Amino acid sequence: MSMFNSPDKSTICVPHKSSSSKGIFLGDNPFRFPTPLLLAQLSLCSFFAAVLQFVLLPLGETVFAAQILAGILLGPAVMGKIHQFQDQVYPPESSYIGETFSIFGVMLFLFIVGVKTDLNFLRKPGRKAVAIGICTFIVPLALNLLLALIVRHSVAMDPNLHKSLLWVASFQSLSSFHVIVCLLADLNLLNSELGRLAISSSIISGTCSWFLTMIIFTAKQSMEGSKQDTLLLLFFFVACLLITVIYVLRPLMFWMIRQTTNHKAIRESYVIAVFLMILGCAMFGEIMGQHFLFGPIILGMAVPDGPPLGSALLTKLDCIVSSVLVPVYFIISGARIDFSLMHPRNVAIIELLAFLGFVWKAVGAMLPSLYCRMPLSDSLYLGLIMSGQGIMDVLVFERARQLDLISPESYSIMVLSAVLFTGIITPIVKFSYKPSRRYAAYKKRTIQHSAPHAELRMLACIHYQDQTPAILNLLEASNPTSKSPICLYVIHLVELIGRAAPLFVAHHPGGRSTSHSNQSDHIVNAFRLYEQQRHGNLMVYPFTAISPYASMHDDVCSLALDKRVSIVILPFHTFQTIQGTEGSANSIGAVNRNILKMAPCSVGVLVDRDTKNGEAPLSASPDLYSIGVIFLGGQDDREALAYASRMAKHPNVSLRVVHFIVPCNNQSYSSEQEHDIVMIKEFMNANGKNELCVYQEEVVKDSVGVVSVIHKVENCFDLILVGRHHAKDSPLLVGLKEWNEFPELGFIGDMLASSDSNCKVSVLVVQQQACADGNLLDSPEYILEQHSSAIVDMPLSLVK
Repeated sequence: MSMFNSPDKSTICVPHKSSSSKGIFLGDNPFRFPTPLLLAQLSLCSFFAAVLQFVLLPLGETVFAAQILAGILLGPAVMGKIHQFQDQVYPPESSYIGETFSIFGVMLFLFIVGVKTDLNFLRKPGRKAVAIGICTFIVPLALNLLLALIVRHSVAMDPNLHKSLLWVASFQSLSSFHVIVCLLADLNLLNSELGRLAISSSIISGTCSWFLTMIIFTAKQSMEGSKQDTLLLLFFFVACLLITVIYVLRPLMFWMIRQTTNHKAIRESYVIAVFLMILGCAMFGEIMGQHFLFGPIILGMAVPDGPPLGSALLTKLDCIVSSVLVPVYFIISGARIDFSLMHPRNVAIIELLAFLGFVWKAVGAMLPSLYCRMPLSDSLYLGLIMSGQGIMDVLVFERARQLDLISPESYSIMVLSAVLFTGIITPIVKFSYKPSRRYAAYKKRTIQHSAPHAELRMLACIHYQDQTPAILNLLEASNPTSKSPICLYVIHLVELIGRAAPLFVAHHPGGRSTSHSNQSDHIVNAFRLYEQQRHGNLMVYPFTAISPYASMHDDVCSLALDKRVSIVILPFHTFQTIQGTEGSANSIGAVNRNILKMAPCSVGVLVDRDTKNGEAPLSASPDLYSIGVIFLGGQDDREALAYASRMAKHPNVSLRVVHFIVPCNNQSYSSEQEHDIVMIKEFMNANGKNELCVYQEEVVKDSVGVVSVIHKVENCFDLILVGRHHAKDSPLLVGLKEWNEFPELGFIGDMLASSDSNCKVSVLVVQQQACADGNLLDSPEYILEQHSSAIVDMPLSLVK
């Protein structure tokens, strides 16, 4: 008898003794005492789960599959066959301790699931999401039940399977919001257009599945009782619990939030009070005859998501529950799988229902998607995602096994099928679906290729309030005027904590402040005030995006694509006042790199040195705002020069362009040099009469000369613009490549922003948009078409 078999059908006599051993040196075997035995089991479960996650996650598998496989490995199918290991580590008397510990972990896990669940999706989910969610629930349930009835009457099978076949078909057709969200998080698709649709749809289908499951389990429990009208009593107590949570405990939690002042952590006593609520709801569920997991998940849904309460609870519980407690439940669930109980005919029947249940879910999601004119490939990927299974399905299977709705054999096969099909679809989606394809640019969205007097559309990203002044200074230097106004989209990027689904909020003028927008209010107000001061020359549209760092770039790239912006401004993470740990700075750096890789327009990375922050705005300052451009050549330098040329029209801005030239006797020029000649000529024609604009040529032979000139002039400016990429074979960069600490800044930008540098001014590193195929926008054909008369055979030294 092991802890992985059914202990409720056997009697185990355990001698009364101390819970902890005296140690091996005093003759005690630690594995004969509950405390060291439990510690050993926890360590083994966490170790095997972590190892399999390390191996399988790079292959596209989910955490769910890795942990169930760890359970199978530790169970009777593999290591359980080693009798000495079974007797020492998993003796029969340890079964109740291990299961109680795992169920306690699942209770906290389901509470976390409830906290992360955003019921606001049910208010305005959208017609497409409603149609997909309902079809994903009804189509597989109806077709699988119909198939089960046909198989039941036409195929000879085991009596236990015959009795439970309809329940097997039903449970294989259900879906869960949390499973879909976890799957999307593993695939880094939470912020994608497909991911948002899947989240909204799974809320609908998951809610329907959850109510059906609750009704089935409650009805089954009432049938086992000897008293009459048990079903009505059970539903009455369920209603009592719901009323208590909604009208007593939820208002109490809102009172806790009101007692917490801004920018302060929630009190420890409030967290303890919520923890006591969890235990109370679980106990109430057991007393009234419901499963004790029912109360915590209802309470979790009632907790206000996000900071300060929801995020505080997740910060304290999520790590220990997800990394230690839940793996124990997965291990026990996987270890209950006994291959010796499986008969080929029964396996074939249940796998048929499981496979077709998977197919029906995909079909149920695809039909309304295709009707709404979604591309076939996207519809297929959505169907695969909506067919995923995870821990919530295993919990349903386990509860059905406890209530004898399904047999242990059916349970084993159903868990295996969940791992099998989810393990197949996850790598397919991960390695074949690329949401970044929609960002591929087939139109020129750059400052260089914008009309001189057209509206300039910019997108500024802000992580912390302290970054606002630097963006405002850059915006003022960008010179919004009535002839060339600026349309600015501001997006406040917030890490997703305390909720499962990402959120994207648009801040409309005069709109009510919500719990999700409170942390953005100061940023929004600063830009609104600046918009009013510009008297119609500037239009500001602020947004807040709450999402995980791994997929945060999707929000930025989607907004840039939808609003047709010409440049995205990103704050550099190192020199800002990071309100967190070094890990958050590294995460912001990863977000910047993802945006640089996928943005459908030009991108500027702003390294702020606080040179002008807090002073008077440029339009009111008596001092000139000095801007320098380091021009080595290449499309990124041309974009930086185009941006600087716009800034040069500001009456309080002085501009100096430092053009580095390699001495060469060959009078023929490459296509890149021809592009540079045209750009310099256009700049001189546009700013030739501006006394505040200076063009300076520096003839240098190598990187030593470049560094020497830059060090001489770097502190003469308030802002330096430089391109990110340059020719890889340029002699001006030899030796600089080995010292590139921040790839997102390029070689010159990294040198200027380095902590070892004496440069004390702000730096804007510019990357021009690339075509969908990765080629440069400034193709020779485009240049010849637009400037056929401008390219002439003349040395660069004459372009002055």
